[in-house]
Amino acid sequence: MTDNLSRRSYRHRPLMVFVSAMAVLAVVCAVGIVADERVLTGAPIWLKPFKFSVSFVLYGGTLAWLLALLPRRSRVAEWAVTVVVAMGVVEMIIIVGQVLRGTTSHYNETSAFNAALWQLMGVAIMVLFVAHVVVGVAVLRHPIADRAGRYAIGLGLGLAALGMLVAVPMTMPAQAPMIEGIAGAHSVGVPDGGPGLPLISWSTTGGDLRIGHFVGLHGMQVMPILAMLLNTVTGGRLDERTRARLMLVVGLGYGASTILVTWQALRGQPLLRPDALTLAVATALVVTVVAAAALVLARRRAPATGVDPRAERGDRRPPEPGSSEPGAQAAGPHRGRGDGAERMAVDA
Repeated sequence: MTDNLSRRSYRHRPLMVFVSAMAVLAVVCAVGIVADERVLTGAPIWLKPFKFSVSFVLYGGTLAWLLALLPRRSRVAEWAVTVVVAMGVVEMIIIVGQVLRGTTSHYNETSAFNAALWQLMGVAIMVLFVAHVVVGVAVLRHPIADRAGRYAIGLGLGLAALGMLVAVPMTMPAQAPMIEGIAGAHSVGVPDGGPGLPLISWSTTGGDLRIGHFVGLHGMQVMPILAMLLNTVTGGRLDERTRARLMLVVGLGYGASTILVTWQALRGQPLLRPDALTLAVATALVVTVVAAAALVLARRRAPATGVDPRAERGDRRPPEPGSSEPGAQAAGPHRGRGDGAERMAVDA
């Protein structure tokens, strides 16, 4: 798989350049987190561009891998990926530019210039979403893997799209805090910039809509990895249909989990402090997924035993005389006539 990616990566050089640039930017931002003492909305000022650059490395790398799986070039997919790259560049220029100016990029309408940048980011992410969907449709139109692999890739692309959609409530009027010039928020029930989990900064005192966004987006990597692990761990003991159905169960459960953590956040609950209702729904979801997986495994095709291997091949030719294969004795008509002749000679 890696060789395939290396051989075909030339097909989309802008994507590979973008991924490489984001990897370098991630290192620069990591240094900035340590060296720059400035804090913005309760977090190191370079933390946001660091997280976005790492996310784009993963996202872009996954797109490059998908393009490498195609048996032949897809102009539609390549053009859509070019659009993704362009919109990613726009996003990162604004995010890093605002950090250099010492201000926020998201939800910032404190001036006409900041508002224009924020509106441009909104347009860019909408265009990126459409391009992502186009890539998914173009890729899935080709025979890129076995059934389980196709399910994993299709579900992963769908989960990433879901991850983009669950971020929409951050920009809704109801999320706008009572602060002039701020047009949204990722925290629910508490101001942005409060106490949060280390590194990722998800709120520990209120809901955080970034959680569902993160979980959904990275389903694009999680699902193919799970498909590979499933194939490796089972060692061919599960047939293709069973593995595909298991991937479908896991993918639907993953999508439901993305919606669940978003619903939890919208109700102002920290991820690690759910109420009884959230726990009950989460428990029901886990039980449902486990039961569905067990049902799939119980209905899997059992390996055939005691069956003529020629019948499985569709070979209807009679076995050779003297063969030890099943049916050899019945399939020897000359042998039967020879035995009859011997008995007649004895009787005579």
